[in-house]
Amino acid sequence: MGTFIGRDWTKPVAENLAEAERIFPELVDYAGERGVKLIIENCVMEGWHPDGYPGNLAYSPELWEWMFDLGLYLNWDPSHLTWIGIDPVETIAPYADRIVHAQAKDVELRPHDRQRYGHFGPARDRTKNPWDMGWWRYRVPGRGQVDWGTVLDRLYEHGFTGTLSVEHEDPVWGGTPEKVVQGLDIAHSTLRPLIVD
Repeated sequence: MGTFIGRDWTKPVAENLAEAERIFPELVDYAGERGVKLIIENCVMEGWHPDGYPGNLAYSPELWEWMFDLGLYLNWDPSHLTWIGIDPVETIAPYADRIVHAQAKDVELRPHDRQRYGHFGPARDRTKNPWDMGWWRYRVPGRGQVDWGTVLDRLYEHGFTGTLSVEHEDPVWGGTPEKVVQGLDIAHSTLRPLIVD
């Protein structure tokens, strides 16, 4: 069962972590009694926060270690790690035993635009689209910066047997059913040669 660990943005992160520590053990136990693992995606969820700051309490390895202590697992997505400056390949080996689902989503970085907005994205026009960070955008696998050959090789090297799902949020290959299918075809042609059956 996959989800996020949201936060009350009016409270400090420490208070949100303490609240999660109070709530999650009972949920983890309930799921475990039924043979279900609770997995948390590492998406930053910057659109949840009015100023674009992280809205998910599981976006970095530091926070993963905290959530693993609560009995949670990871829905690992390299696209989020890439734009926040973390090398996704380096996060696989230390946490491989907690990665039960991985998302195949790429990200295109535009460093020239980051020179204008900074790491946190637009400030003045944020209300137009809270998900537009101005200097990066999600892409289908093969159209961004993620090195899929190395990612999949490292996942397999460390025993990954979970599910790899394409998450399609590419604005170039979206908007119409035909373009979405084309985007999925691009993802398939990129990933299929790298997948071990």
